[in-house]
Amino acid sequence: MALSDQLSKLSTRTKELEDRATAAHQEARADLQRDVDAARKASNENAEALGKSLDASEAEVSAWWTEVGRSWDEHIARMRDKVHTKKEQHNLKSAQREADDATAYASYLIDYAYATVEEAEYAVLDAVLAQTVVDELAADQQAS
Repeated sequence: MALSDQLSKLSTRTKELEDRATAAHQEARADLQRDVDAARKASNENAEALGKSLDASEAEVSAWWTEVGRSWDEHIARMRDKVHTKKEQHNLKSAQREADDATAYASYLIDYAYATVEEAEYAVLDAVLAQTVVDELAADQQAS
């Protein structure tokens, strides 16, 4: 998939998330719980597919991604365990703390996603620059 196609897909998905988050405030609790479960399943499936999509010949990227993926998986497992444990507490104070923690976690992930978009911008521009250098060198070689 071309970088521009990936960026378009990211943009579309981000807009869907924004619309979904707005609509979620109007949903009944049972419907919202089903949506949360479905989103968790989709997130797990996407992470697994992404891990499998790396080309083994890209050793440096593959090694880096393996470490990032392992760290991310551990982080997700810890956070989900924390959320699950907190859901077992049923008093108002605990529920408010859980809501505050969930909001803080969502905010952190949005900031993290923003940072990854910033890094992606650098990577995309760097890739375009690298290809431009290749094209110029190839043109110079053909001219000589």
